[in-house]
Amino acid sequence: MKKQNILALALKPAMRVTESVGIGIVLMLTAAVIAMITPSAVSAAPPCEGPTATRLVTGLVQGAKGSTIGPDGALYVTEGAAGRVSRIDPQTGEKTTFTSGLPTAILSIGGSSIGGPIDVAFIDNIAYVLVTLVDSYVGGTDVDGIYRVDGPDSFTVVADIGAFNVANPPNTQFDVPTGLQYALQTYRGGFLVTDGHLNRVLRVTLDGEITVFIAFDNIVPTGLAVKGNTVYMAEAGPVPHLPESGKVVSFGPKSPTATEVASGARLLVDVEFGGGGSLYALSQGIFPAGSDPATPAEHNTGSLVKVNGDGTFTVITDGLDQPTSLEFIGNTAYFVTLTGEIWKIGGVSCPP
Repeated sequence: MKKQNILALALKPAMRVTESVGIGIVLMLTAAVIAMITPSAVSAAPPCEGPTATRLVTGLVQGAKGSTIGPDGALYVTEGAAGRVSRIDPQTGEKTTFTSGLPTAILSIGGSSIGGPIDVAFIDNIAYVLVTLVDSYVGGTDVDGIYRVDGPDSFTVVADIGAFNVANPPNTQFDVPTGLQYALQTYRGGFLVTDGHLNRVLRVTLDGEITVFIAFDNIVPTGLAVKGNTVYMAEAGPVPHLPESGKVVSFGPKSPTATEVASGARLLVDVEFGGGGSLYALSQGIFPAGSDPATPAEHNTGSLVKVNGDGTFTVITDGLDQPTSLEFIGNTAYFVTLTGEIWKIGGVSCPP
């Protein structure tokens, strides 16, 4: 996400004070300047209102998942059941089709489709889409991997992640050898990809070279964020996704293990940096007792949480309905839901 440039006004001296000017005059001038500046500076600072959630978009296909902020400042959202990526104006909510014709989702779990286009990212103004669960192991005929968008309805597969996973299985238990890729994050001119089924993060170059960046036990890695060389990752935790297993962790390019940053929020699905550089995570909510893995959380139990320096979370907004993906534009958070909506939350970084 690109930071907005802020135009700052600088005070310049109107005259030069020489050594012949007495100290009393200098003090008088200083006091006068302070008196003139202080009231206007205070009155110019807008009040910081608390978080307010507003529905921006309805009508996305059920099961919409990933998102990113494009080079034009708009939101781009994957709609797996429709095999497309939509562009959303973050101010008006106007929705247009950015690209379509991608492999569509085949599976449905807990009443929600899963697979097809699941996340999207841009490198050098070119869009890349992560597609999952469309291969022969789940009854499909397409490639699980990263697709480069060449046009409104044309694509090129740049990385066959499914084939790599079959040839390089993890040490953890799995049912689908091609995996379930979840998040796509740009990193050092290429990508990082989380696999929530095979419990690892892959490094993928634009030439299609794939390597295991870091592997885990059964922790269900989901969303990613990057700051410098450090990667921040959300963990949903294993079923039944208890609060203590919902974590944000960090690691680098040579980290053998991840470092816990914070824990205590249920079924975390994404992590992002917001206004002021603070780190936030998205909790989908309470997992339905006795349900199959990958079943969505119960309705209206999700929350946006802030990562605290002491390793805890602070709830910013709760009652979210099955959120899946989080983005920030300035001080405003945007989240996509499985129910086909996009909401925005203003005033996220206001002090309590």
